[in-house]
Amino acid sequence: MKLRVLIVDDDPSVLQPFAAAVDAAPDMQVVGQAGTLAGGLHLLRNTRPDVLLVDLGLPDGDGTTLIAEAARALPDCEAMVVTVFGDESHVLAAIEAGATGYLLKDATPAEIVEQLRVLKAGGSPISAVIARQMLRRSAAWAQAQRNAASTTTDSDTTLSPREREVLELCAKGYSYEEIAPLLQVSRHTVTTFVKRIYRKLQVHSRTEAVYEARRMGLLRD
Repeated sequence: MKLRVLIVDDDPSVLQPFAAAVDAAPDMQVVGQAGTLAGGLHLLRNTRPDVLLVDLGLPDGDGTTLIAEAARALPDCEAMVVTVFGDESHVLAAIEAGATGYLLKDATPAEIVEQLRVLKAGGSPISAVIARQMLRRSAAWAQAQRNAASTTTDSDTTLSPREREVLELCAKGYSYEEIAPLLQVSRHTVTTFVKRIYRKLQVHSRTEAVYEARRMGLLRD
């Protein structure tokens, strides 16, 4: 069976060559062409294509609306963006709406046909410029996550001088009532320090706190 393609683009100089190239392919056929969002929505419902080839900048709305409708109404329909917009906000909006391919309009009609085959075979065609941009964004996100994890680890395992004093007294067997006058604080304050220690060491008892602190080198034997 031929791949049924719906093309939505408001630029005839783009729409017509793409449609001609798709129709010329032996394994594809154009089931509809539209230059507006409204026209695209109408054809989407009536032609039920296998692939939606869509621009983002339509005169009466955003192509992501059409992509989202295709994802909702036709789960098996693949959506590939062909647009002049290569910035991060447009790319992410299209992907979030359900696009599985994203090409810039410098692609030739022949390249579009080939990438449609890749898309339907399970691939995700994406222009090299967009791929590099997304890789950089992913790398920046990963680095931010590593930095956040490192900061959290450092802050969570660093005991304050007073917390160390409380933990050392706990390790020697002193009760909270005995620790309070030694440090000249209330029992409630001692309990607060203990809760902080438990949270930082990720433990739930005095024995675990002492063991974990010694293991981490935070407490002298």
